[in-house]
Amino acid sequence: MRFRHPDGGLVHLSYCTNVHAAEDLGGLVTQLARYAEPVRERLGTSTLGLGLWLARGVATELIDDDRAVARLRAELAARGLEVVTLNGFPYRGFQDPVVKHKVYAPDWSQPERLHYTLDLARLLGRLLPEDAGAGSVSTLPLAWRTPWLSQRRAAAAANLDRLAEGLAKLAAETGRPVRVGFEPEPGCVVETTAQAATQLSDVDGEWLGVCLDTCHLAVAFEDPAAALGRLAAAGLPVVKAQASAALQADHPDDPDTRSALRSFVEPRFLHQTRSATGNGTDDLDLALAGGLPGDSAWRVHFHIPLHAEPAAPLASTRPVLRDTLAGLLGGPTALTRHVEVETYTWHVLPNAPRDDAGLVEGLAAELDWTRRELTVLGLKDVSA
Repeated sequence: MRFRHPDGGLVHLSYCTNVHAAEDLGGLVTQLARYAEPVRERLGTSTLGLGLWLARGVATELIDDDRAVARLRAELAARGLEVVTLNGFPYRGFQDPVVKHKVYAPDWSQPERLHYTLDLARLLGRLLPEDAGAGSVSTLPLAWRTPWLSQRRAAAAANLDRLAEGLAKLAAETGRPVRVGFEPEPGCVVETTAQAATQLSDVDGEWLGVCLDTCHLAVAFEDPAAALGRLAAAGLPVVKAQASAALQADHPDDPDTRSALRSFVEPRFLHQTRSATGNGTDDLDLALAGGLPGDSAWRVHFHIPLHAEPAAPLASTRPVLRDTLAGLLGGPTALTRHVEVETYTWHVLPNAPRDDAGLVEGLAAELDWTRRELTVLGLKDVSA
């Protein structure tokens, strides 16, 4: 969906397709008809934005095949769909039965990550609507935090320089600029905006910046206004924002709360858990097994639907999401142009619908909630 900001520019709202498992072109095209078009129709809008996840296999199919790219463009246009952003964090297998730490491989010390990201940028340049000012690609925050030895740090720094050079060259060739945002996440080399300000201090801010995920921001107990100020002071643009909410337990030592939390333990994704006192574990089951004191509030890296609070005694971090959107888009100038709803956990949420109709309804409800939040901030929906 498209919104006109009071500054006169467009802000694009999309949902991320990493919630779907397709990893070849045929499967990708099928998901457009199976999910994306019905979501658009349910929202009653003429244009729906997608934050496409192109797994390595799909990107390989597309990168040297003009006919395949033309087919994808035609399918998007025929269904009222547009793409201004790609999610380049997962490389492949994001909806496998077990993902966990595999999502961080290859990392930015490895050439495969650089080549994949540049391929995505080139493909996005060919998918962008004609009137889109720029595209964005989100990526992982360098690597999982261990091991992160000096040799890997040096290799990553060199790859980031090559990335910026490649993006600049691509824009010069095509006239379609694409920027890349590194997404701070708990447990990674870049976990917080403070770490982004130091670990990414030497990147080229014209082409590289941050993808600000509001679930991750909340899990780290970061204040949105302070985080945005920190990034601005470091010269790191918010290339893209991911609208997401984390799971919150105000009294994790309460038996009913612990019972409710146990229903969110599942084998597919990591659910890093942090407390208000700064302690943390790398997964929710470890926290519940005694790895994290229960004497202060916990926040869990479990993306939960934006439009509905979990059943008491649990809660969501929607206030952090609201405050971040206000900081990014509530002022006289938009601090980002791309907002992507990224609840990829629908298939592992306790008591969530598992059929297509239920997923379509849920995705549409999240986008509608976000649409209403943006209009409250003074943006005008111009995609209807």
